[in-house]
Amino acid sequence: MDIDITQYETLIELGITWGIKAISALLILIVGWMVGNWLKKRINNLKKLDGTLSSFLGVFVKYAILAVSLVAVLGQFGIQTASLLAVLGAAGLAIGLALQGTLSNVAAGAMLLILRPFKIGDYIEFGSTGGTVISLGLFGTELNTVDNKYVFAPNSSVWGGEIINYTKNKQRRQDLSIGISYGSDINKAFQTIQNVLKTEKRLIGTNGKEPVIAVEAMADSSVNIKVRVWTKTEDYFQTQWDLLKAIKEELDKDGIGIPFPTRTLEISNPEALIKK
Repeated sequence: MDIDITQYETLIELGITWGIKAISALLILIVGWMVGNWLKKRINNLKKLDGTLSSFLGVFVKYAILAVSLVAVLGQFGIQTASLLAVLGAAGLAIGLALQGTLSNVAAGAMLLILRPFKIGDYIEFGSTGGTVISLGLFGTELNTVDNKYVFAPNSSVWGGEIINYTKNKQRRQDLSIGISYGSDINKAFQTIQNVLKTEKRLIGTNGKEPVIAVEAMADSSVNIKVRVWTKTEDYFQTQWDLLKAIKEELDKDGIGIPFPTRTLEISNPEALIKK
């Protein structure tokens, strides 16, 4: 059976046209894949970004480029992409509404990773929760409390309130309150405390952070002395415990009393008690 020359030419022309489109589509996908991978590596190598955030952004950029490449490929074959994009947009909106809680955690995690109010190893408090950060991801933050309880907190709960970071600053101030009896020599107490502070090598004594000893208050049963010192953050608690112990021991040696709380009772009708 003979094939009409016109039909033959049409088939050849059609084959060439679709072949060019197929090759163009393949080139678009290859270029999109290469550009996506290149940008992903570039983002992952950015030292200014947290590793978790750079990994997420790298993957997001890569697949965003691949999605654009796929739309361009569909356009090469004459597929109307406007309606397809509208359907994808509606589907994305529906998924976003269904996962708004999860997406809020992702958004909060991205903000935490960008602004960096804390890092792994810092001790933080937010709301009624406190602990040492062991992991910071896009969905949640993991902590260990001081008594070694594991806490997983959604990032939205961390980002949604005040965050207190106890270890971000290299130095911290602490105030000790020491009560002595009203009958004790206050100047002698000052000198005793000063002698203890002189022997403590972990205190910071420069740039306006010298130890301060002052009368804080005249309390009901004691004169309260404020002892203000600065230490490195990592020495905070151990220095506090050691100072309190050393000050108590030296005050005892110098005969300076640390009183117990006392109450004075006044009996208005003592005769009634005697009669009973």
